[in-house]
Amino acid sequence: MLTRPGPVLRDGTPVADLINENKREVSLRVMNDRELYELEMEKIFSKTWLMIGHESEIPKSGDFVTRELGDDPVIVARGRDGNVYVSLNVCPHRGMRVALTDCGNAQVHRCIYHGWAFRPTGDFIGAPIERETMHGTSHEKTELGLKKARVHTYGGLIFATWNIEGPSFDEYLGDMKWYLDTLFCRTDSGLELLGPPQRMIIDANWKTAGEQSASDGFHTLTLHRSLLEIGSLGASSDSIYENAPAMYGYDISSPQGHSLRCLPVETTFKMVAGSDIGNMTVDQRIEALPPPGIMPDMIPQLRKHLTEGQINVLATAPPLVGGMFPNIGILWLYAPQADGTMGAALGLHTFIPRSHDHFEYLTWVFAEKDAPADVKKKMMAATVQLIGISGTIEQDDADTWPHLTRNARGPQGRTQTLKYGATLEDKRPVDWPGPAGAYVYDGFTKDDTQWNWWLSYRELMTAGS
Repeated sequence: MLTRPGPVLRDGTPVADLINENKREVSLRVMNDRELYELEMEKIFSKTWLMIGHESEIPKSGDFVTRELGDDPVIVARGRDGNVYVSLNVCPHRGMRVALTDCGNAQVHRCIYHGWAFRPTGDFIGAPIERETMHGTSHEKTELGLKKARVHTYGGLIFATWNIEGPSFDEYLGDMKWYLDTLFCRTDSGLELLGPPQRMIIDANWKTAGEQSASDGFHTLTLHRSLLEIGSLGASSDSIYENAPAMYGYDISSPQGHSLRCLPVETTFKMVAGSDIGNMTVDQRIEALPPPGIMPDMIPQLRKHLTEGQINVLATAPPLVGGMFPNIGILWLYAPQADGTMGAALGLHTFIPRSHDHFEYLTWVFAEKDAPADVKKKMMAATVQLIGISGTIEQDDADTWPHLTRNARGPQGRTQTLKYGATLEDKRPVDWPGPAGAYVYDGFTKDDTQWNWWLSYRELMTAGS
C-alpha cells in the first residue's frame, strides 16, 4: 500500500506512524485523542459513504427522520418524486437547526428562528415578509437551499456522503458487494426495519466498536464465553475449548476495510441440530438450514436475485457477522428458539462519533418484508435479546469499549499498542466462487480482517496530504 506523508499532530507525531505496518501494531493513543478526532471528521466522515437510515422509515412523500452525517445534523426525507434526499439540518440564514423533531411528515420545513422555509428536497421556498426581501439580494433563491449530500440507496439502506466528487458507492463497496448482496439484495421485497433504531450513548471512542466489528473472532471464545456455555449461541456448554470448531471458517475482507465471517453450515448444523449435513447437495442444504431470516417459501427468490456462486456460499458458509468501514457492524445470526426450532436475528449497528471519548450506538432490527407477522415478532424478540441495548452479546462488548478508551488517556497507557500479529494471509480455496478483489482467509479466524480495517483507516487519514 502506498505510504503518504500525512498530517502531523501538534506534538510532532505523524499520523501515519500511529499504525506500524511492519509490526502490525496500532498505538493505543488512537482510542482517545481530541486532535485525531478532528482529523477523522475531516478525513473519514466527510469523505466516505455513511449509512444513516432505511427506506422503510420514510415510505411516503414528506416523511423524514433527523440523523447525523459525520459530525453534522441532517434531514433524511422523501421528496414528492419518490427519491430520498439528505440535507444539512442547518439554516443558511443564521445557522439554526431547521427540523427539531426525530421524525415526522412535512412538505415544508420551516426554521423557527426567522421562518425560512425549505422543501423535503432541501430547496429554498422563501422567507417571511417577501416584499421586504428578507432573504436579501446578493443570492438567487436557488442558492439559498440547504446544503445537499450525495445519496445512494442499497438494499433499502440509505447511504450519504459529503464527498460529491469522490468514489461511487460501488467503488466504496468494491468486490465485497458480491457478498453483501447475499444479505441485503436477495428477495423480491427486500428488508423492512422493525421499528426505529435503538439509541444510546457509550462513553468510548467510536473505533473501539468499529475495529471489533471488522470480524474480530478471537473475542468470541473469551468475552462471550458465558453465552457459549449456556448455549445461547447454539454451542456446547461443556468447555470453551469444545467450542473452538466454531472459529473455523472463512473470513472475507477487502482493501476498503469491509469484512464478513462465514461459518460453515456443517458447524452450525451440528451445534443447533446435533446432526450432519455434509453429504447434502446445495439445494438440500438451503432447505435444511435456510440463511438467517429466509423463510422456506422465499428460497426460490434467492435463485432469482443471486448468482449460482452466491447461492453456493449461502448453502456452504453464509456470512453471519462483519462490518462495513468505517462504522457499521452486521449481525445476521441463527438464533435457536426455546421450542427447539431455528430462528433468526437480523441486526445492524452504526457507531456515530460524538467526541473523542464517546459515541452514539444505534441498533437496527430487520426482517424480510414478506415474512409473516408472527415470524417478524419472533425475529424482533430474538434480535433484541442477542444484540443492542438489551442484548446479551453487546452487554459483553460494551463493557470493554469504555475501558479501552479510558486506558488510552493515561501518559503510560497511550504508549501501549494494539497488536494484530495472528495472521492467516489470503488462503482462498481453489473452488471458492467469490470475486478476486476480496480476500478470503480459510482456517481458524485470525487478525487479518481487523488489520485490513486499520490499513483503510491509515490510507484515508494520510490521503491528499
